Amino acid sequence: MLTMTIWWLAILLEALLLVRGLPGKLVRQFPIFYSYILFVFVEEFLRFSVYRWFSSHYSQVYWITQFLSLVIGSAVIFEIYRVGLRSFPGTARMARYLLLIVFGAVFAKALANPSGGLFWWFAKRSLVLERNLRIVQALAILTLVSLFLWYAIPFGRNLKGIVFGYGLFIAMSIVQLTLSYTWGDIRLFWPYVQPVSYLLVLGLWASALWSVQPVPEGKPAMQLEDDYEVLVASTRSQLRRTFARLGWAVRQ
Repeated sequence: MLTMTIWWLAILLEALLLVRGLPGKLVRQFPIFYSYILFVFVEEFLRFSVYRWFSSHYSQVYWITQFLSLVIGSAVIFEIYRVGLRSFPGTARMARYLLLIVFGAVFAKALANPSGGLFWWFAKRSLVLERNLRIVQALAILTLVSLFLWYAIPFGRNLKGIVFGYGLFIAMSIVQLTLSYTWGDIRLFWPYVQPVSYLLVLGLWASALWSVQPVPEGKPAMQLEDDYEVLVASTRSQLRRTFARLGWAVRQ
């Protein structure tokens, strides 16, 4: 009974997020985030329906929707960086390339050498893929928060709510995936801890995204783009020296 109550409260909060965000400017500012919420909203009803009336197909539906959820959830990280660093195009471009490389490597490793059938592969690899992706996502969020704190960049209420809510969600996912290898007595109460933490995340999002809030200006933040330009110039200079040495070595 308690589990179903928590589940329905989560559904109501997801619906509230969509109702508040879809008609206004928030969905245009965070289209991937709201697509993720919409996907989770539909996913829960789909899984419940399949489990209720087509239970023999539940495993296949679960693993496929879980994989899609991981893909869209990873895209949310890109959107957080895009919105957070939109005033710093050079830094945003570098961050985007680094994220593409890291996420691409994680997906490529998980997708390599599928065997034993599609659904068997989903069931076997999805947990490993989720654990690796959650760790990368957590590091990406910690890096962005560190940059904002170091350079005194203002988040704004909307972005701050998404970042810290998604950060809490990722942290709980990492704990769950870590403890799944050594459950012990934790298995008894974790089915309640994880849903309640998700309710807290949804409540944080609903509060932060109740309306569009302007992002305050932060003049000291321009140093971030200056440091990026210095880093690029230093890297180019180092590459030129390296290529020059290689050319000299080849001529010898």
